[in-house]
Amino acid sequence: MGLAIKIIMLVVFFGVMIGVGFYTRKNATDVKGFVLGGRSVGPWLTAFAYGTSYFSAVIFVGYAGQFGWKFGLASTWIGIGNAVIGSLLAWAILGRRTRIMTQHLNSATMPQFFGERFQSKGLKIAASLIVFVFLIPYTASLYNGLSRLFGMAFNIDYSVCILLMSILTAIYVIAGGYMATAINDFIQGIIMIVGIIAVIAAVLRVNGGFMGSLAGLAAVTDESASSIPGVFNSFFGPDPLNLAFVVILTSLGTWGLPQMVQKFYAIKSESDIKKGTIISTFFAIIVAGGCYFLGGFGRLFSDKIDIEANGFDSIVPTMLGDLKPVLIALVVILVLSASMSTLSSLVLASSSTLTIDLIKTSIAKKMDEKKQVLTMRILVLFFIAVSAVIALFQYNTKSNFIAQLMGISWGALAGAFLAPFLFALYWKKTTKAACWVSFLFGSLLMIANMLFRAHFPTILQSPINCGAVAMLAGLVIVPLVSLLTPKPDSGFVEETFACYNKETHAKAKESLGEN
Repeated sequence: MGLAIKIIMLVVFFGVMIGVGFYTRKNATDVKGFVLGGRSVGPWLTAFAYGTSYFSAVIFVGYAGQFGWKFGLASTWIGIGNAVIGSLLAWAILGRRTRIMTQHLNSATMPQFFGERFQSKGLKIAASLIVFVFLIPYTASLYNGLSRLFGMAFNIDYSVCILLMSILTAIYVIAGGYMATAINDFIQGIIMIVGIIAVIAAVLRVNGGFMGSLAGLAAVTDESASSIPGVFNSFFGPDPLNLAFVVILTSLGTWGLPQMVQKFYAIKSESDIKKGTIISTFFAIIVAGGCYFLGGFGRLFSDKIDIEANGFDSIVPTMLGDLKPVLIALVVILVLSASMSTLSSLVLASSSTLTIDLIKTSIAKKMDEKKQVLTMRILVLFFIAVSAVIALFQYNTKSNFIAQLMGISWGALAGAFLAPFLFALYWKKTTKAACWVSFLFGSLLMIANMLFRAHFPTILQSPINCGAVAMLAGLVIVPLVSLLTPKPDSGFVEETFACYNKETHAKAKESLGEN
């Protein structure tokens, strides 16, 4: 009976996802429709698309378990940082200006934005190569969180999980493009909210409810982490410095990730930005805050967990192992939703970047709209297939190389793009040379960290800490290099920034207007 419930819930879930893909085919007939949904996506869909692209199975299974174990209840700060910095401030600082300037420059991708904003084909190609190189392993990492949960719930092989997820995601992204992704993200986001609330309540009940769980966590000791009694139940946990690095990477990093920033390109109106800011923030509080809060109680199950043998990814599945069949099915769908929403966002960003910024720019310059959309659809299938092969290769060979590359991809992308993108929106004196230096510094630092980690200072040997430093360093590098290098063409810059002063119902930097 329990297995039947799980299968029925999965079949319904799969059916809805595919149905949405075919329903939205009419919105994906040209490049603007396939990549941006015609720049007419409302606040709820945009906010949920942003949130579900942000929080994947990597967060729910991997990060929540790992950092909950290391920092205890203080890991909840990561979720709070994701909500405040990664959602609220990202929308408030980037949302409106990104929407206005990208429309003015007629750019549909982040590399295209850099190319148009700084009048540089080289920048566009370099940015697209960075996206291509670092999004593929990040995409592959999304499958990892599914293996243990599917094994726990259905006792089926990991390769079957990958095959199901790949085929389903490919169908609805290829059919409906961004609009299919946005609508499915909304559905998946609701599942994630309901699921995380239900799971937290069920897990805490196992240990005597909230107060009983707090008391149990206060009694946990681990001399290797800290000699302070009750440290895993404390405000900042046993390691505040490394906790801060995690907060910075996972929160500020969204400001420079192409698949996240691109959500702002598609939003419809000024009022939608204001609503989307609120919706996205509350979504992050519930989902990210809930995931890390749940992970913070992982040590209560230490008698069932063997970190040495099974790694941190085993923590959350172990916590959920004794739940009722309906709740386990909900958890599986929750993780599927989190993974598929992020996967669809990543492959759409990768395929559109490669088509618009590389193929059309350098190889097939006369490619028309229909051929561009067809190329993007083919590349969606290609990227999903490649990421699935990488995930299977890692699983079968137990390769650490791929896992390390997944870990540095976020830091490399945000380290390269965050600062130049932010300053390009706000500061007229930002130069092309500053972008080049940021691109090279962020990506090469993370590659060096992967290849020569033992030679880095101890605090920077962690890819997370190194990625956070790369992002923060960019905020110093870009203005400094801009002041020391030749100024951009003043006429072009003034014309570009004039888009913010265009009269609508008010100045565009204050309102998008309703037309």
